[in-house]
Amino acid sequence: MTRIAIVGYGAMGHEIERLAPSVGCEVTRIYDEYRPLTVDGPNEFDVAIDFSLPEAVRENVRILCAMNRSVVIGTTGWHDQLSDIKGMVEATQIGCVWGSNFSVGVQMFLRIVRAAAIMAQDTPEYDVMVHEWHHHRKKDSPSGTAISVANVIIDEMNRKNHIAIETQHGRIDPSALHVTSSRGGEIVGRHTVTLDSAFDTIDIVHNAKNRSGFAHGALLAAPWIKDRKGFYEFTDVYPEIGAGSSC
Repeated sequence: MTRIAIVGYGAMGHEIERLAPSVGCEVTRIYDEYRPLTVDGPNEFDVAIDFSLPEAVRENVRILCAMNRSVVIGTTGWHDQLSDIKGMVEATQIGCVWGSNFSVGVQMFLRIVRAAAIMAQDTPEYDVMVHEWHHHRKKDSPSGTAISVANVIIDEMNRKNHIAIETQHGRIDPSALHVTSSRGGEIVGRHTVTLDSAFDTIDIVHNAKNRSGFAHGALLAAPWIKDRKGFYEFTDVYPEIGAGSSC
């Protein structure tokens, strides 16, 4: 049994709480703006799952380092602080798993995209681009998942060496991978990689039906990191935990 603390009690926090019993985890603490995470507060948990706000992640990790508690970071939009947070984790020897997306389906999607990028590298007739859609409340753009997808493509395609995220008002640099976004409505998350040629178009799509997949992946990561030390990305953890693991 892995004891979970939820940090951030919004839509994702509620989903973590709802799903935890189904995978054998127990939520023992919930922290939010009314019940803040503090160094000298209750610590009867093994792993914290953080789905709070980007601006809160660094301080949350600092506190968890001081408490000697491991953490799964599901919040996005904080990656400009990644090296700083990694340094804190490694210096204090707690365990941390972070990811732009904790959906097991997205991990499968990334592997499919990698295979497609390898084929496209040897097929110059096909250009590649990325587009993502999310609900109107999402703060970061493009999404962390879209950036992860783009990095996979750039890793495998020599002719794409940088990401262009702004609207292109002229001819795009052929070496740029164009990554674009739409915000509106209640779209949970949709990511499309398009390979286009003069002959045909191939679309590779991941469409999230709800937030349960993100919560489920974070709950799978929690027992995995419970007795480990170090800084890990969910993309690296996923092959070990698979889709059928439980706490």
